[in-house]
Amino acid sequence: MLRSMLPLAADIRRGKIWSLTDAGRDAARQLLLDSAPDDPVAQILRMLEKRPLSAAYLAKAMPLADKAIRSLERKHFIVAEQVQGERDPLRAPAERLRIELAAGAGGGKLNKPERELHAFLELHPGSHNLKDLEDTVRNASIAARSLARKGIVSLKPETVAIAAAQIRARHALNAAQQAAFEQIGEAIRARQFRTFLLHGVTGSGKTEVYLNAIEASLAERRSALLLVPEIALTPAMAGQFFSRFGDRVAILHSAFTDVERSEQWRRIRSGAASVVVGTRSGVFAPVRNLGLIVVDEEHDGSYKQEENPRYNGRDVAVVRAQGAGACVILGSATPSLESRYNAERGKYTLLELPERIEERPMPTVALIDMRQEFLETRKQSTFSRKLLEALGGRLENGEQTIVLLNRRGFSSFVACRACGERVQCINCSLTLTYHKRDRRLLCHYCGYAEKVPGACPKCSSEHIYFLGLGSERVEEELHQAFPTARIARLDRDTVTGKRHYETILQDFREGNYDILVGTQMIAKGHDIPNVTLVGVVSADVGLGMPDFRAGERTFQLLTQVAGRAGRGSVPGIVLIQTINPDHYAVRMAAAQDYQAFYEKELTFRRMMHYPPFTAMANILVRSEKQEMAMRMSADLGVLLMPPPEKLRVMGPAEAPVPRLKNEYRYQFLIKATSRKTLNELLQRIRAFAVEHKWGATALVIDVDPLTLM
Repeated sequence: MLRSMLPLAADIRRGKIWSLTDAGRDAARQLLLDSAPDDPVAQILRMLEKRPLSAAYLAKAMPLADKAIRSLERKHFIVAEQVQGERDPLRAPAERLRIELAAGAGGGKLNKPERELHAFLELHPGSHNLKDLEDTVRNASIAARSLARKGIVSLKPETVAIAAAQIRARHALNAAQQAAFEQIGEAIRARQFRTFLLHGVTGSGKTEVYLNAIEASLAERRSALLLVPEIALTPAMAGQFFSRFGDRVAILHSAFTDVERSEQWRRIRSGAASVVVGTRSGVFAPVRNLGLIVVDEEHDGSYKQEENPRYNGRDVAVVRAQGAGACVILGSATPSLESRYNAERGKYTLLELPERIEERPMPTVALIDMRQEFLETRKQSTFSRKLLEALGGRLENGEQTIVLLNRRGFSSFVACRACGERVQCINCSLTLTYHKRDRRLLCHYCGYAEKVPGACPKCSSEHIYFLGLGSERVEEELHQAFPTARIARLDRDTVTGKRHYETILQDFREGNYDILVGTQMIAKGHDIPNVTLVGVVSADVGLGMPDFRAGERTFQLLTQVAGRAGRGSVPGIVLIQTINPDHYAVRMAAAQDYQAFYEKELTFRRMMHYPPFTAMANILVRSEKQEMAMRMSADLGVLLMPPPEKLRVMGPAEAPVPRLKNEYRYQFLIKATSRKTLNELLQRIRAFAVEHKWGATALVIDVDPLTLM
């Protein structure tokens, strides 16, 4: 567990880290389909598609790695980064170094490139990116390192680039913000552990409260940690923090290379950075003298790590703050039921921001019944007439639109018209998703890919058809409807390269795109004043999931994406297409009535004994052999029956996804009236698995599960 908190490059001294270029990623999609499974080139591409890897690791994993790597490098499909540069600036790549004249340094005896570089720096004082100088001064990189050894210039690692568009002027707090900040500031000055739930509508200025609270912590000579749920939010949020706190800010997120993360980690550990912005794993950052932790969008499921070591970053933040005597701010426009219930019981202090800043109105939200749309048009269409009309109007006015569909790919599955066969993953009991750009079928769970079949694999019929809708298809149909519109897509398929999140979002902020299509990552945290329309293609995605949180997640997603509209001077409009307009989650999201949803959902949870009224654990028993998985789950069922007092046990039963990553899965749900009772039973289950010599991965215990799939 402690090891998992360290950056991967924390103890690396030297060597190369290989990663795919954009051209390499494009080539990989086709090469992986056309190559034999044992082809070394295909194997390396498959490994690097997941994450960058060291040359030493690849050499150990594959006997013929060196030859394949040389081939891929010649084709510019992969690129190497020298890891030792993180410890020795003289060896770091030019693009990651800044150069300036050293104070009081003279010229001395210099060769021609050194003289030219020295003269340039005298004429252009200040700090420069070394890579940028290579187009101006011949052999600038070599000359710079030589001058640095002589003490004439200084070379320092490049700090993380911050989007200039996000640097904003300080805003005076309104009455609600000031009231919230005063309570937080009082606790910070008293150096006492307290947890505040900051419930503010979208656009209410929660970030400004965070900034003031961090200033209060720094004034007490204590550090601050801000967690955000998505990588996409990190640069946007960091821009505002960088403008306020300068080089005291450090950024941690997984889009950085191992070396970059390691550099940031060392800045934090040394105390050079006292304000840390990061995603989930940032909660383990070695922040010194911690005074404040802020968890933005605290409701977001991204804070839960679903693989070992399992933890919820939000809950770890509260525990860490308690140990440090620090304050915690949990911020959200749609707080999780557990957090809101904790505030109701007095465990957390509730602070509310009920209105948008500068008296801006909330967006107008309308539901569009797609059943009625079909009856009136007799056409099964992706977009309603009203949404198309609104999109056209925004294009004419030079305003921007966000279009949400929380499903990747082009079509959600491929089927045969003759026999009804659906093309499934060979490793999972799930259908494959069609990705048109890549010309392949892909499993979104295990990563398995195959070519689109020309005939049905079961009956050989050629009548193959594509069903369902994904964000890729939405983008294509928008291009067809509005040929001159500039459209971008933001989902897991378009952000394959380093910092693609920031690039796409920054281009959209700067007005280089008219429409941004995407999945849930476009729904939260983005403040783009020119967005006046939000369209939701289908509010029903996720509502039918066999999960007690389905309604809550739908309400949160719709409310969050609606909040992207009308954050500037022009009021916003939100159009939500649905075939379930009477569902309480959809209806209350349209009304932007969190309190009504909270009370309704809480009633259901109380009746069915779900959190926050019980402590719950999801127990998975899994094996590559179905008979073994069934036998182990049956044996465990004997242990749990009859259930101990104050416990409810459901199962064993097949998991909603019975086979995943080539493992058969059976499930128990355990509900307890107290966490102590639950923990005692979980210890018995662990002991049972050890006693019966189950494999290390056969038993999965997920406490406080966010998904039951």
